Amino acid sequence: MPAVDKLLLEEALQDSPQTRSLLSVFEEDAGTLTEYTNQLLQAMQRVYGAQNEMCLATHQLSKQLLAYEKQNFALGKGDEEVISTLHYFSKVVDELNVLHTELAKQLADTMVLPIIQFREKDLTEVSTLKDLFGLASSEHDFSMAKYSRLPKKKENEKVKTEVVKEVAAARRKQHLSSLQYYCALNALQYRKRVAMMEPLLGFAHGQINFFKKGAEMFSQSMDSFLTSVADMVQSIQVELEAEAEKMRASQQELLSLDDSVYTPDFDVATPQINRNLIQKAGYLNLRNKTGLVTTTWERLYFFTQGGNLMCQPRGAVAGGLIQDLDNCSVMAVDCEDRRYCFQITTPNGKAGIILQAESRKENEEWICAINNISRQIYLTDNPEAVAIKLNQTALQAVTPITSFAKKQESPCPSQNLKNSEMENDKIVPKATVVIPEAEQLIAPGTPIQFDIVLPATEFLDQNRGSRRINPFGETEDEKFPEAEDSLLQQMFIVRFLGSMAVKTDNTTEVIYEAMRQVLAARAIHNIFRTTESHLMVTSQTLRLIDPQTQVTRANFELTSVTQFAAHQENKRLVGFVVRMPESTGGESLSSYVFESNSEGEKICYAINLGKEIIEVQKAHHLVSEC
Repeated sequence: MPAVDKLLLEEALQDSPQTRSLLSVFEEDAGTLTEYTNQLLQAMQRVYGAQNEMCLATHQLSKQLLAYEKQNFALGKGDEEVISTLHYFSKVVDELNVLHTELAKQLADTMVLPIIQFREKDLTEVSTLKDLFGLASSEHDFSMAKYSRLPKKKENEKVKTEVVKEVAAARRKQHLSSLQYYCALNALQYRKRVAMMEPLLGFAHGQINFFKKGAEMFSQSMDSFLTSVADMVQSIQVELEAEAEKMRASQQELLSLDDSVYTPDFDVATPQINRNLIQKAGYLNLRNKTGLVTTTWERLYFFTQGGNLMCQPRGAVAGGLIQDLDNCSVMAVDCEDRRYCFQITTPNGKAGIILQAESRKENEEWICAINNISRQIYLTDNPEAVAIKLNQTALQAVTPITSFAKKQESPCPSQNLKNSEMENDKIVPKATVVIPEAEQLIAPGTPIQFDIVLPATEFLDQNRGSRRINPFGETEDEKFPEAEDSLLQQMFIVRFLGSMAVKTDNTTEVIYEAMRQVLAARAIHNIFRTTESHLMVTSQTLRLIDPQTQVTRANFELTSVTQFAAHQENKRLVGFVVRMPESTGGESLSSYVFESNSEGEKICYAINLGKEIIEVQKAHHLVSEC
């Protein structure tokens, strides 16, 4: 160990300039040591603070690991393997917390406390002795100055004796304080070495003890557990990389799609429309009335659920009911300056909501889907197959008429009562019934009318007489007074699909063929609009009434209805043949096809009942005349 410079105690009394110069060196060294000791203490206190924070952090970590099991994850609870692993790690962290707590206590006792004691004891002692030495030196200088001013003549022995005693006391005091100060400075050169080594020794022993206990705790069983956890993490990482690769491939595939995917209504000319949908979802614009003539449009997400149309605004956790689709009707409508709008009408004929699709394809698929749902196809065992079967007539429109297999005409309760009575005497077996060809029923190329427009003769017949003719097509309240006295009044909600001229009314096959050609024409020309009316069946007439204005659109004498029948598969399709006189003196035959909210057989039954009432009234009239 190198020699340490020190102050000679023998020179303390002389207080020579050389001694003072050497003393200043020791004082400078003591000042530097004090400044360094303060910085070292701050660093050690920071280490202790970090270790103490480590204790608190590990304790909080242990509690947080146990809290994983109690979390209510939106995608389900965590798996049991992860929970058990976190429980085990919580125990390990608790044991580590014990070790960290012991290490923090040891650092406080063996590292921070010694350096604090060195600063408070040794450095403070040197600073105090320095102040005392300075005071003693000042007193000695003051007494020596007083002694030096004693006069040469007439000296007062008493004063001289007091001054001499004062100088001697001051010099003794200075000598004593300088000896103590010198000894403290000399001892400080040794104590500072101990003060530097002792805290670091305590720090090293504390860390070694911590590592030893940690190594004992992490035994071979802990090593095997960590190995199994590492293997599990590795397997999850492999699965993640595989899934990430699949997602990257899917992303590249999706990004490589044609721009038509992002372009709305890109296939407006020839859209590929699925007409057999029994459920549909997507964004639509909903029209809301804000005043008498003002409206606003709101883009919302709509989807079908069973027989209901649901709506779910963005940000909502669930959808709400907008419209019950059972037995409702849907048709395309013209709405202001917007395209692709359609309206849903309730079974009682009340106009419902108006929606707008973003493309022609979406518009027609929504109409088809709602139309299929309104027939309650979703309640069948195989709704997809039923939807395809019900729309088969439209699909057959692209094949020649001669390719269709003719169905055998089965007895129907909707046949004309008069025809059935006439055929009672000559019953023909079913196997020998001859089904006429389509050309014998309807002339090829016969135009189809998709709206209610009566022939001129029929219009004149209805308005003949003294009644006032309204140029807007509205009728007077007393135009049909016979309805008030009618024995039969039944109302049905129907949608007019089309009408066409026919060649014969001897068989109901003409009605089936008219249905096929009307539906086929609608499918070919993508016509989805329908005219909804209230069909009133009385004992004298069939009246088509506008549900909004209650204006009669068409009126048919029940005696002019020669055939009527419901479709054999689609029970909601119904049609009838009307024989009407022409201005040339002849007669014309027209078939009218409707879609009803109820079963078509009910309408046929009401018409048949009306005809029976007419026959009874005729018989009663003949009896009364006789």
